[in-house]
Amino acid sequence: MTRESLPKFSKWPAADSKKSYSWPGKGAVGSDKPIRAFDRVNITVWDSEEDSLLSSPSQKTVSMQDMQVSAGGTIFLPFVGTVHIAGLSQPSARARIQRKYEEVIPSAQVQLGVQQGVRGAVSVVAGVSNPGPIPLEDPNMTVLNAIATSGGPQQNLKNPQVKLIRGGRTYMRSLDHVMSRSSADVALRPGDKIALVSDSRYFRSLGAASKEAIVPFSRSEISALDAMSMIGGLTDGRANPKGILVLRNYSSKAVRNDGNGPENERTVFVIDLTTADGLFSAGKFEVQDRDTVLVTESSIASAGVLLGVLRQLTGITYDISRL
Repeated sequence: MTRESLPKFSKWPAADSKKSYSWPGKGAVGSDKPIRAFDRVNITVWDSEEDSLLSSPSQKTVSMQDMQVSAGGTIFLPFVGTVHIAGLSQPSARARIQRKYEEVIPSAQVQLGVQQGVRGAVSVVAGVSNPGPIPLEDPNMTVLNAIATSGGPQQNLKNPQVKLIRGGRTYMRSLDHVMSRSSADVALRPGDKIALVSDSRYFRSLGAASKEAIVPFSRSEISALDAMSMIGGLTDGRANPKGILVLRNYSSKAVRNDGNGPENERTVFVIDLTTADGLFSAGKFEVQDRDTVLVTESSIASAGVLLGVLRQLTGITYDISRL
């Protein structure tokens, strides 16, 4: 593992044993969303005609307040009849209503206000303090809004992952990723389901490391140098800092012979921590799910074990520096 080889390895396919999840685009937010069924509209018609169909001689405006858009997307207006406005933006709906009124009142001018109705609901099903459905009354409701409304993530989650189920498809990103990138805080749709779960990824620590263990991912990205810190570094007098191995199993589909992927399913990356290049490279090489970080033993340490056995068997003292 060197500075020269890192760019090539970074382009290789991921070897995560679990499914790789994508994440949807941010989506449209804002108040100018299309009008939908069950929204409520307020309409004011200005009429300067002397003999107005709508208003009295002393009244130049007529207000029609708090009218609900029907399930079919229509409203009923005096002297005009049924007008379909669902699916239109507020300016487009106002223009359509005005054209309808101009057919009977040429001087009519229309003002339109829209109050968003409940657009269905989303469900936060797990991993929060108060799971349950949330009505989509706010057209700007996003993933983080929903999590905050539900009381935030539970304290026992390790590196929380946001799982979003939408239309039969599952998306996943770490909560840290969603919080740190505004583009990842996507707008929600009716029927969306959200769950917060612990990160299920881990790597193994074996050999002459300070501890041999299954180590869960504590954050989204862990470098080989981070992994060495997480396992407590190397065992003094036993570990070989020139021989840090990262063992990885790739799928058969990832195997390539053109340099754009591993040549074998079973691949071993070797890191030398005794050089500056090795240290910096280890800091940029990402450990993946179910990798094995193996710290090899030094030849001196192995010889020391052998000499200890020989002393027990023969009583002869050997000088390890002469081996």
